[in-house]
Amino acid sequence: MGLGDFFRSQLSQVIEWKDQQPDVLIHKFPSEDDEIKNASKLIVAPGQGVILVYEGKVTDHLSEEGIFDLESDNHPFITTLLKLRTYFESEHKLKIYFYRTSEVVNQGWGTSQAIKYIDPVYKIPIELGANGTFSFKISDPLYLFTNVVGSRDQYLVAEARELLQGRFPQSLSSVLATGAISYQHIDAKLPSLSQDIEEQLQVEIKELGFLLTDFKLNGTMFDAATTERIGKIADITAESMAAGEGGLSYIDMEKLKALRDAARNEGGLAGAGLQLGVGMELGKTFDVAKEDQLDADAPDIVTKLQQLKLLLQEDIITQEEFDIKKKEWLDKF
Repeated sequence: MGLGDFFRSQLSQVIEWKDQQPDVLIHKFPSEDDEIKNASKLIVAPGQGVILVYEGKVTDHLSEEGIFDLESDNHPFITTLLKLRTYFESEHKLKIYFYRTSEVVNQGWGTSQAIKYIDPVYKIPIELGANGTFSFKISDPLYLFTNVVGSRDQYLVAEARELLQGRFPQSLSSVLATGAISYQHIDAKLPSLSQDIEEQLQVEIKELGFLLTDFKLNGTMFDAATTERIGKIADITAESMAAGEGGLSYIDMEKLKALRDAARNEGGLAGAGLQLGVGMELGKTFDVAKEDQLDADAPDIVTKLQQLKLLLQEDIITQEEFDIKKKEWLDKF
């Protein structure tokens, strides 16, 4: 160190976080030996706060913007001259950490693993992924600094985002399960779900020293197995509605279709049981069930014709049987 550098190092200085980067939450003021001199000026700009660590302990916390005078035990010339044997280094160390007080907005989030719960209506396992956006800010800088960040020189927005969104899936799963929300109602309830999830998250997020200022669940996506299960439910629902319109229950229709398939499957159950007469019995059972439906009463001709049309479409009766019964009911009319 030259004599000029030595004297310059003893002069008071202006301490500030210049060119504050948007991706940084906590930033240590760069100082080679952490010897902040008396009469130095600390500038805290809008959207910033400061934590002072003196001799290894947090001694002050500035959350308001302004200009502050710093005082320490590091006297500019005397202290350093007395420390010639220790390379001009003083034991009185003051570290200054700036932190961001303004919000970090519009951060995207998405689940890396499937969220699992049981659908309260259809009792089927549901696995889905979710995505959305959130905003946050530091609410307890001293707790965050002491328990999460430590003595690191920088703490980035990306690190905080990863820390926070790791808590999202569990809350989402809990809200879906406790709210008894079926898969078919999720999209319609995105705003209320977002609010419920945010309320549940706030408690845990607060314990980390953060505050959620906004949380949105924008959409969900089912995995392949869940999509297949949902498709089956949709098919059953459609068939049930069709059977109902035709004057039949879904169970009655499925029984007829099962008997039809078994009686006609020469290589299946009926074919395997021909030697024992099982195939013939299945055929008889199917014919009896079919005749019962053909001869079943109906409140009016329109309902009966709808029923006959459904039986024809499902290949339970032939066109000839349909025409005969249709004529009988039309003649009655």
